[in-house]
Amino acid sequence: MTAPNIPLAKTVAPSDTSTSTVIDGRGPQIRCGTARICTCSDIPYDTPMSGDTQIPLKLDLQVPQTSGKKPLVVYISGGGFLRNDKTANLHRRAYVAEQGYVVASIEYRTVPTGATYRDAVADVKSAIRHLRAHANQYDIEASRVAVWGESAGGYLAAMTGVTNGLNRFENGSNPDQSSTVQAVVDEFGPSDISTVASDYDAATQKTTYAAGNPFAQFIFGPLTTMSVRDDPAAMAPANPLTYISASSPPFVLLHGSADQLVSPSQTLILHNALRANGVNSTRYVVDGANHGDLTFMGFHPDVTKQWSSQQVMDSITSFLDKHLG
Repeated sequence: MTAPNIPLAKTVAPSDTSTSTVIDGRGPQIRCGTARICTCSDIPYDTPMSGDTQIPLKLDLQVPQTSGKKPLVVYISGGGFLRNDKTANLHRRAYVAEQGYVVASIEYRTVPTGATYRDAVADVKSAIRHLRAHANQYDIEASRVAVWGESAGGYLAAMTGVTNGLNRFENGSNPDQSSTVQAVVDEFGPSDISTVASDYDAATQKTTYAAGNPFAQFIFGPLTTMSVRDDPAAMAPANPLTYISASSPPFVLLHGSADQLVSPSQTLILHNALRANGVNSTRYVVDGANHGDLTFMGFHPDVTKQWSSQQVMDSITSFLDKHLG
């Protein structure tokens, strides 16, 4: 599969870190293999429609081989809303699983299938409901569920968390189950897509905000001729800031200071909005780090090594330990 044609910024403006913690991430890398994990692949969880076509959706599962039920972490990969790969970041997912979590990596609908953000958020919630319906089979403690997403997946994780209990995003299988989550991990995800390139040079902004591009299609649909900057009122339902309330689950957000695909200020505006509404939110800025899933564009894995450092990963697992137990 060829890498998607997504622009990389030539310049990145410095982001405000006054409400965040700056970490380095250039230290030792995580090591896996310290605990036994059972892996199950290609588990079907739903078959939603996109237009006249059914889209079979599957998930992969990593279950620690320890006694008792474990909290669930639902991982959502990135891909610019154009693709997603549930096999991505296996070592990072395995590391989290080895800390005592059932980790499910899920598929969701994307722009090439005619999907919009409503469909993709509904898919995440459907996967959560499926896993709760099979909690006993997979040793899941159904009352303790987190979503963990990167890039486009970070956006979907944020949307899933702040829309806990909203029926407009609930459709699909296992309607008798809850899709609510108790914690959100958002790594370098966009929030206000109409300002996703706000930290970048003018040429990158022009491409990012072009009418009818994948960002616009993900919001307005596959036949749109609009730009994400044309209609702020129509953009609001796609913005996680719209749904934040004091009852939103706790968040941890992480962003590289040199991210060339999603402006670092995207997680900052979400972080500040969460805190303004009384939500427990922590934001880490990884100094000098670029976008954390550039490998999907064909970059060498070394480009994203800071994201698999012990320091970065422990900031995630410490958050999960605190809020899921």
